[in-house]
Parts: sequence; structure tokens; C-alpha cells
Amino acid sequence: MAPETRLPVVLVAGLHADARRLTVDRLLHDVPGSVALHHDLSSAPAGTVHRTVRDALGQRSQGETPLVNDCACCALREDLVPELERLARDGTTRLAVVELWDSVEPRAMAEVVAANGGGPLRLTGVMTAVDPSLLLSCLGNGDDLAEAGLAAAASDQRTVGDTWARQLEYPGVHVVVDQDAADADDLELLRQLHPTAHRVPLDSEELVRLAFAGFDVESAATAQHPACALLPQEADEAGVATLVWRSHRPFHPERLYDALEDLCCAAVRSRGRFWLADRPDTLLAWDAAGGALCVESAGPWLASLPDAAWEMVPPVRRAAAALDWHPEHGDRCQHLVFTSPGLDRDGLTTVLESCLLTDAELAGGPERWKHFPAVFDQFLDPVP
Repeated sequence: MAPETRLPVVLVAGLHADARRLTVDRLLHDVPGSVALHHDLSSAPAGTVHRTVRDALGQRSQGETPLVNDCACCALREDLVPELERLARDGTTRLAVVELWDSVEPRAMAEVVAANGGGPLRLTGVMTAVDPSLLLSCLGNGDDLAEAGLAAAASDQRTVGDTWARQLEYPGVHVVVDQDAADADDLELLRQLHPTAHRVPLDSEELVRLAFAGFDVESAATAQHPACALLPQEADEAGVATLVWRSHRPFHPERLYDALEDLCCAAVRSRGRFWLADRPDTLLAWDAAGGALCVESAGPWLASLPDAAWEMVPPVRRAAAALDWHPEHGDRCQHLVFTSPGLDRDGLTTVLESCLLTDAELAGGPERWKHFPAVFDQFLDPVP
């Protein structure tokens, strides 16, 4: 099916429900023939997800879909594409606006729509609606989603802060509500968290163009992958700062573990990749918001792979590795980025550097490093 005959779909995400709804209303008003689809996951405890379809004149239909595997997000995935395809077959819809529920992350839904492939749908935009006055309070909120009544499943262990961070950092567009009344530091924090995003006021004529501009899910996923993420650059403006910290020395696992609380509380948002001396082959992802830290394995460093395996590595990953290549350690590196109002750059740098191996420890080599306390086993699978 030719792209021009497929139904354009734009996703509007965000924890700020009022800002999100205003953004959807604006698109419905400015794009004749547009329809909004919304799944309300707040009814999940009763075993269903409530669906509404509306246009600029009001509600057109509503319905319910049962939970799938006791998971509201799973039900959303199962129901979303068939509903969009129904709108496409109708032939009268010019733009389908998917208003995601509060804690639903746009990446998962973007990939669901894009997986439609050559079908009747075409993902043309992903946006997050932002109320700048609520930006910092959401980002610094370390409460579990369940405590806030926003969990999408019984097993949902995400926090408000890390969910909001991913909602901000994945899309290419931020729709800013009440931008003229926003404080300069809030707008600067938004800019530093995602410097390459288009930031548009709600009343901007550019909003409609961006809804149809197109969206590449593969490029967006690459930009989020710890091995080649497009992390923010150094910045210091309006009381908000971003520190980019790099080193080719490995961390001493025990000293880093002892410093985690200080490091996580030093900034409202930090992320990147790092390596531990006792796990020299594992690229580790650092993802922290609101004082809560997630450490995960993101696969091997390229330097740990045999040459023959490089042919199977995507070019963008090889290019990212080349930028950080060290004659001894290869692409193994520390690349962590911290963003926050009132950031103590010097104090943070001192703590980070104190966690690196000393000259004497570095000289001991990998065989000795293996015997360091494996304190990160509680985050990661134990080394075989």
C-alpha cells in the first residue's frame, strides 16, 4: 500500500494529563477530519480498559477491552492497531491522534504502530506534552507508579521519575503548554534533557506540520540504546547544568556501590554507560531519575568480541565505539551525563573520580580485578 494512501498516526504522550489533552484538542481543531483515540487504563483494577474515540465535535464512540495477562498495557497493544485500522478503512479520517494514558511510554506504542509495516497505518509523529511548572516535580519523584495509582500492571515496578524521563527523551517533539508563563529554569531544564527535540508552544502553527513530519522508530531506538545513545552535551544556563563525565579507567565495584546514593541524589536525571573492573566484558547502562537508579547489562563491549562478530554489529554501533576507542581498553569507557538545577559539578566529579581504580589497582590487570567484591550482583546476573 502506498504511503500516501495510509492513515497518518501521531502519538501524544505524557504524565501531564491536562497538557496532553490540550495538545490533542488543538490537533483536532486544526486538522479537519482528525480523530482522537484514547485508552483509559485507570479502569484496569476492574479488569478492563476503557476506550473512547472523539473528534472536534465530541465523542463518537466508546467501548471496553479486557485485560491481557492481567496487564492493561498488553490490552492496549492488542486493541490499538485494530481500532486504528478501522478508522483507516472508514476512509474519512485525515489524522489519527492517539492520546496515550498517563504512564504509557511512547516508545512501546510507536513500535506497535510501526510494526504494521505495509498495512493501512503510517506513524507520522510522536510528541510529549509538557507543563513546565510540573516538569521538575515529576522528574524528581521517586515514588513507584503503583503508589501514585499509575501502574499499568501488577508487576509494574517503574517509578514516576524514570517513566517521565523516558517520555521526555524518546520523542522528537515537546509541546509546551503555557510557555510564556513558564520559568526560565524549567524551560532550560527541558532543553538540556533533550537538546535535539523540537520544542513548540501549544498555539504554534508548526504543531500540525510536526504531526505529519514522519517518525523513524529504528533511529529513535538507536538514540536510546546505552551503547550509542545521543546523550546531552555540557551546558550551564539559567541555574541548570549538565555535566558530561568520561574516563577510560574502570570503576572499582565496591567504591562505586558505596557512592551510589550520593551519585543518584546529585542530579534529578543521569544516564549513560559504564564498566566495572570485575566485569570487563559487559557494557552496563546507568539510568537514574528521582533518586532511583536502574543498572542493567546492555550486552558486550565491542572490544570483547572476536573480529568475526563485528560484521553482525550495526554500523551506528561501530561508529559510536570508534569515537570512544582506547588503544588498550577499546570502547570500554565511562560516559555518564548528569543534569539538574544547582548541580555541584566539582563535588560530583570528585566522587566519580574516587570510584575509579587507582594506578596500583589498574596495574594489577583483569586477573586481579576478578577478585574484587561482586557487590553489583544484586543488580545483575552473577558472573559465571
